[in-house]
Amino acid sequence: MAQDGADLPPREAMEFDVVIVGAGPAGLATAIRLKQLATEQGHDLSVVLLEKGSEVGAHILSGAVIDPIGLDTLIPAWRDKGCPLDTQVIEDKFILLGPAGDMRLPNVGMPPLMNNHGNYIGSLGNVCRWLGEQAAELGVEIYPGFAAAEVLYDDNGAVTGVATGDMGLGKDGQPKDSFTRGMELKGRYTVIAEGVRGSLAKQLIAKFELAKGHCPQKFGIGIKELWEVKPENHKRGLVQHTLGWPLDNRTAGGSFLYHYGENLVSVGFVVNLNYENPYLSPFEEFQRYKTHPAIRGVFEGGKRIAYGARAINEGGWQSIPDLVFPGGVLAGCSAGFVNVPRIKGSHNAILSGIHAADAIFAAVKAGRAHDRLDDYEAAVRSGPIARDLKPVRNAKPLLTRFGTILGTAFSAVDMWLNTIIPGIGLGYTLKHGKADYAATKRASTAQPIDYPKPDGVLTFDRLTSVSFSATNHEEDQPVHLKLKDPNIPVAINLPEFAEPAQRYCPAGVYEILTGDDGRPRFQINAQNCVHCKTCDIKDPSQNITWAVPEGGGGPNYPGM
Repeated sequence: MAQDGADLPPREAMEFDVVIVGAGPAGLATAIRLKQLATEQGHDLSVVLLEKGSEVGAHILSGAVIDPIGLDTLIPAWRDKGCPLDTQVIEDKFILLGPAGDMRLPNVGMPPLMNNHGNYIGSLGNVCRWLGEQAAELGVEIYPGFAAAEVLYDDNGAVTGVATGDMGLGKDGQPKDSFTRGMELKGRYTVIAEGVRGSLAKQLIAKFELAKGHCPQKFGIGIKELWEVKPENHKRGLVQHTLGWPLDNRTAGGSFLYHYGENLVSVGFVVNLNYENPYLSPFEEFQRYKTHPAIRGVFEGGKRIAYGARAINEGGWQSIPDLVFPGGVLAGCSAGFVNVPRIKGSHNAILSGIHAADAIFAAVKAGRAHDRLDDYEAAVRSGPIARDLKPVRNAKPLLTRFGTILGTAFSAVDMWLNTIIPGIGLGYTLKHGKADYAATKRASTAQPIDYPKPDGVLTFDRLTSVSFSATNHEEDQPVHLKLKDPNIPVAINLPEFAEPAQRYCPAGVYEILTGDDGRPRFQINAQNCVHCKTCDIKDPSQNITWAVPEGGGGPNYPGM
């Protein structure tokens, strides 16, 4: 068939020194640092950066409270160069919610690393847009709207670059009148910085066995809304996190609520994807959370202006795979550098980009190509990223083993000990037992959850919410959500797990409908996809593979 390349013309190829996939914090930091080094040392260096979103920042979603250590290292004068971060944290709140009441947890009991003072609240998407401008000024070639769909290898199996996806294929895989062949972008080194559960990173981790000897990666789903609230409800600089209701003690997760800018509130809810009940809907839990008496008042008289969702790496230190392979590296959330208790990862993503650039520049200057950049691995394993992640390495396993209440208490003790005895703590590293999908219980052993109907003012339905993400895909293209076996959703997942894809997807992509023959059928509404990757992670049969759609498709987040 044409989609297999048999009847298609050959792809054109472009040569660069460095090919970077993904214009998030890690990819942009890599590009900027490479060009900084090239300028400082008078060395000509060509760098190309591919971004599948319609523009830099279009697919970026984060809370976000940003630790400035990454920006301070990359662009020390960022505060004077127009970076869109101008709200400093002035108050931290940690709250335990019950069904009707709440209890503030004393800040004095929190480990020092949980203190957000000195950090900034803002839009990570807008920060990436600004970083994109800095990269372009330095001479980085940035190609938004081009999705890297394939890894290229040489005869020795080393990575030599990537190919972008073909444009203008119909649903049947055949070229339309608008067909354009993808391009090969080849480099001496390739940086994979796609973000969480990137499709190319997933392939490379499997091919080179990068996860061997490490714990399985763990994930959460973060669902976020951006609100403009009434001035009297706005407390600029407030950072608030909650645990507890509406989740039960065995289901880990919590909320964030950040006040910044001009009457803006970033509100979101994270559910760890090792939850057991297949009837649970992270989206509906988020909607319920907003109705709590301690929360709902913030939004009275306000209006929602944006919505989105994204998977989050939660495995921590013990789940970081090997970072190098012949010809390239994994950077940022493609590797998994999120500090779970702090709910931060962008600073480590930037630092990983800096480390990657340093190793690549030294190799290119020495005339090397397509080999292993072991200096990058060493820098990550011994530098500031390690110092950030090692002290919190047991937080996630403790939550999994002991539940929210005891797990949080034990995590606090462990982090305090790591503060007192840096890098050692209690002297152990807990392991993650199994992948998140394997935690899902059979529907016959689980309790269905009756979620209230949305009121359209404070709480909303999924399809209305997707419209606030500005998501758009060309409808006549191959479905980018691939089923290994199209029979599994109805034959296995429906009777055994009540087909949880109907509920874990925050965009209404998956539905069980009744066919003309009266039997259930599985429908994929790929146009709704916000690229969160939850289906690729949580499907209990591991039957769904997320692949890149046509470049430029997906959400177009305004300032998320």
